Amino acid sequence: LASITIPDSVVTIGGEAFSGCTGLASITIPDSVVTIGGEAFSGCTSIASVTIGNGVTTIGDSAFSGCTSLASITIPDIVTNIGNSAFSGCTSLTSVTIGNGVTSIVKDMFKGCSSLTSVTIGNGVTTISDSAFYGCTSLASLIIPKSVTSIGFSVFAHCKGHVTIKYCGTEEQWNAVNKDINWDYRLDSYTVTYDYDGE
Repeated sequence: LASITIPDSVVTIGGEAFSGCTGLASITIPDSVVTIGGEAFSGCTSIASVTIGNGVTTIGDSAFSGCTSLASITIPDIVTNIGNSAFSGCTSLTSVTIGNGVTSIVKDMFKGCSSLTSVTIGNGVTTISDSAFYGCTSLASLIIPKSVTSIGFSVFAHCKGHVTIKYCGTEEQWNAVNKDINWDYRLDSYTVTYDYDGE
């Protein structure tokens, strides 16, 4: 299967719907779709681009895991729920923009995305969960909004080199964030800058 056109009548893409379709090169999800099920496109190793429609609110567990050709992803503001490991193992993914509707960067969300260099987290996110960026060995910068109140265990484990964490609040606010005692476990080197405003 090399291509698929999803009509505007579709509101749900079920779990594993296109899982393992290794010839599928791109996918456009229309605005009518509300839910992308778990593992819906997992293992689609040739998908290089994904356009997520402005109707999608939920992306299931491992929905795009193992899409090893996917280079970038923009998650629209209307998306509120993203499942665990949604983009894990997307080894060609270099940049991610997470919309303002998402409230949690979930467990293992980008685990093993070894080409990921920059991440912009939307202003709705309050939680960055365990191992969210585990093994993102190319990660160089991460923008964290001051809406974040909790950072989990081993979030950046095995991120090699130096990571600049650009925090959008004050040093006092950063220190008040509830961080797991091992939040920076196995993070080689990092700097936190404060009052980042996007400039």
